[in-house]
Amino acid sequence: MKHILKCENCGAYTMKEKCKCKGKATTVVPAKYSPQDRYAEYRRKAKGLI
Repeated sequence: MKHILKCENCGAYTMKEKCKCKGKATTVVPAKYSPQDRYAEYRRKAKGLI
C-alpha cells in the first residue's frame, strides 16, 4: 500500500518518491499512537508544548 508523500522543497503532495521540482518526497502519515509511549513527554518538551 502506498501512502501520500509531501515534497520537502515545494510542499506539493505526490505518490512518487521524487517531486516534479526534483525534491525528495517524505511520508505525511503520523506515527502510531501508543499510551505506553515512554518518550512522549520529552518530545512535547522539545516542541515547547509543556
